[in-house]
Amino acid sequence: MPHTVHGLVPILATPFGPDGALDLPSLRRLTEFQLASGVTGVAVFGMASEGFALTTDERTRILATVTDVVAGAVPVVAGVNGTSTVTAIEQADAAVAGGAAALMVLPPFMVKPTPDQLLAFYGEVAAAAGVEVMVQDAPGATGVTMPPALIAELGKLDGVTSVKVESPPTAPKVAAVVAVRADESFAVLGGQNAQFCLEEYARGAIGTMPACEFPDLLGPVLVDWAAGRHAEARAGFTRLLPLILFGLQPGIAWAVHKEVLVRRGLIADTAVRSPARALDPAGRESLDTILADLGLPG
Repeated sequence: MPHTVHGLVPILATPFGPDGALDLPSLRRLTEFQLASGVTGVAVFGMASEGFALTTDERTRILATVTDVVAGAVPVVAGVNGTSTVTAIEQADAAVAGGAAALMVLPPFMVKPTPDQLLAFYGEVAAAAGVEVMVQDAPGATGVTMPPALIAELGKLDGVTSVKVESPPTAPKVAAVVAVRADESFAVLGGQNAQFCLEEYARGAIGTMPACEFPDLLGPVLVDWAAGRHAEARAGFTRLLPLILFGLQPGIAWAVHKEVLVRRGLIADTAVRSPARALDPAGRESLDTILADLGLPG
């Protein structure tokens, strides 16, 4: 099965109203903005989506809204975070039924799996899903370590077509995975809000999956990089870096993404779900300065 997920694939935020309910009109606007920005895919139920705080019914409604807006223009990637094989397959089945073209699958993490158990887990999930499966290598969130050799073995499983490397330092990990899996059938992408995306691209990555508030600003950077205009790409990326870093702060990252999205007129409210936390007044002032430097609404 060839991979189709590559390039700029933002993780969509999940907009909520002041009452905490899903705000689907905002989600439609947000998805339309991604397409207008020239992304090559969108993802739901990831870390930046507050996927940890969504009900099964909400996941169904979110995916239906996003796939309706996308209408096949780009792949829709659905996150799977079940903590056992059976629960992961349940989420995978629901995502495929809802129109997801690919799955971004966290390893089970409540009970730390052995390498053999990881091979069995991803093999069974991929076999049940019948669509592309991306391994999400995120030990900071899961506590599950996957060495490059193990990722290469996972990539040999039917249906496992890519990995999202979020194990710092990410650029050396990307290079190590590429070195042990040197063929074009298995894609390596980066995450961590695109913090090191240019270094990851330089070492063999073919995509990045940041949060969703700046695809129109990051896209031209990646175009410059692909065209060999590396100095221009680095200059553009350096300009974006304060916003990228501000959106990586534990506990308030989700609020940062949503504050920017509200100020850009893309969603209606900054509400997040506990245990995510809202920005305090000083944090908003800091964000004002960062956005002003980018020429964005503060």
